[in-house]
Amino acid sequence: MTLPNDPSTSPESGLPVKTSTSEAATATTGTVSRPSTELLQTVRAEARSARTPVWKKLLKDPQAVITISLLVIVFGLGALASVIAPYGPNEASLQVVNAPVGTPGHILGADESGRDILSRLLYSTQTAAIAGLIGAGVALIVGVIAGLVGGYFGRVTQATTEWVFSLIMTFPGLLLLIILMPVTGGDYRATMLIFGVLLAPGIYRIVRNLVLGVKNELYVDAARVAGLSNLRILGRHVLFVVRGPIIIATAFMVGSAIAVQSGLAFLGVGSLEVPSFGAMIASGFRNLYIAPTQFLWPSVMLGIITASLVLLGNSLRDTLEGSKPKPVKVGAGQRVEATFSADETAASTHLLEIRDLVVAYPDSYGGLNEVVKGVSLEIAKGQVLGLVGESGSGKSQTAFATLGVLPNEAVIVGGSIRFDGQELLGLSDSEMRPLRGKAIAYIPQEPMSNLDPSFRVGDQLVQGVRAALSVSKKDAKERVLALLERCGIADPVRTFDSYPHQISGGMAQRVLIAVAVASRPRLLIADEPTTALDVTVQAEILDLIRDLQSELDMAVLLVTHNFGVVADICDSIAVMQSGRIVERGDVNTIFDAPQDDYTKMLLGAILDEETVRLDAPVSPGKDADA
Repeated sequence: MTLPNDPSTSPESGLPVKTSTSEAATATTGTVSRPSTELLQTVRAEARSARTPVWKKLLKDPQAVITISLLVIVFGLGALASVIAPYGPNEASLQVVNAPVGTPGHILGADESGRDILSRLLYSTQTAAIAGLIGAGVALIVGVIAGLVGGYFGRVTQATTEWVFSLIMTFPGLLLLIILMPVTGGDYRATMLIFGVLLAPGIYRIVRNLVLGVKNELYVDAARVAGLSNLRILGRHVLFVVRGPIIIATAFMVGSAIAVQSGLAFLGVGSLEVPSFGAMIASGFRNLYIAPTQFLWPSVMLGIITASLVLLGNSLRDTLEGSKPKPVKVGAGQRVEATFSADETAASTHLLEIRDLVVAYPDSYGGLNEVVKGVSLEIAKGQVLGLVGESGSGKSQTAFATLGVLPNEAVIVGGSIRFDGQELLGLSDSEMRPLRGKAIAYIPQEPMSNLDPSFRVGDQLVQGVRAALSVSKKDAKERVLALLERCGIADPVRTFDSYPHQISGGMAQRVLIAVAVASRPRLLIADEPTTALDVTVQAEILDLIRDLQSELDMAVLLVTHNFGVVADICDSIAVMQSGRIVERGDVNTIFDAPQDDYTKMLLGAILDEETVRLDAPVSPGKDADA
């Protein structure tokens, strides 16, 4: 049996004939539709942005440039206070007590003790910088180390660090700093050391939560297997990944430390000889009715510093965490030029028709890397088509494009996907929702990762059935139990009440098949449905899919790299290589007389008990350079 109306089959022999993608596209429409110039420019701009260094991104952000410039100017002047300040911070003169702004030798005036306000502002900036560095530095050291240790090691360590930092969070911070004044001797540096410890729980929780999500990644396991020490894994692999939120939190912590030190100085906690914004503001309030502008200058300077740090933290967050415009894709709301004529659409007998589909992703050079290159295929009602190819050939991308669930960065460059005569490309998510899970169902590749571990299996299935069929919860439960039994689950009630971790992989796959066919879909897309299962369970799942397909008269698009699965269940085959369909035809024809070299290679790779490999073994030493 050959595919009906298949241009790649010969009418004389029925054998598949290789046809290039460009020829197929030209034969169908004359051209392959292309996205707009604006779309390509947007995609390329996003690609260039993705590979731009962080400091260059910050320089392109006006908010970051302004705040960094202000901080550099303010703290730069503070660092040079001993050189540019006209007087010492505590140098007083009774002749200029409460001197107004513009007094000769005192540009900003003098305070109630006759001290120059400009000089005290410059030296107060030094105090603020030291307070911020000490407070944030201690919080970083304590919080990051404890977060790495508490998140990476076992439960006892996690429980201990969690208890310690929960205890620290119960302390009333400002009150504790005031009570400990006799211990610190009024030295703001010692006070900031203590305050840094009080700040540490915030950074600890950030780091700990991030480490919990990173420590089970495969590259961390690979580092363990390679023999790396825990210290090196934490420093090189884990800390490097979680550094972004730490940098962002640091900007906010510096501002908090400066604000707290100024607040304590305003209350009179600390040495009166240390210049501080808080002490200057307190002095200005005492003279509010005598010299109203005295409290204005330190208030403005403190406000500039803290506001700049907060806004800089926001800019760092946007840069490091990717708060950027999402890439535009043709498949999300922008129509693609139709590649089917009205006559072709009216005369079509296929349920699913994909014509000249091109899917691309932005590369690091600002261009588009096509992963699906002019794919065309058809599936008739009740037909099972196997989409075969090695990993990375574009099989799953073709299936995801049909479902409308490609990643945001994907760009559908051209082509058309029609389901029962309806164009799918260009439909919004809300427009696709009535089709997904109802007329078009999907069986994922890894069953355990597609079930939420926080909810019982039955709850998840009932939600899906109610969304697809609009029935009551009671009717949905009855239907789910019947489907579980039909899908070969011996104890449906027990499975219904179980959590995903309490069932096997094969049972989880049966569960997902049950929810997929609950709405009696017209098209079932199965993406490697047996990959994660052992051989005996694979056979049972294939039997189940075959039986359900026959009962429901569904069309099935089976994505696989296993020719054994294709031979077992499929009517026809489409072989993909590097994003292109290289050969199409019915199962018997492809297996008996493959035409394309790639198809021959795939079939030749199948092991069986009657075939003996005769090629010479690879010589030792040569394979290392191959």
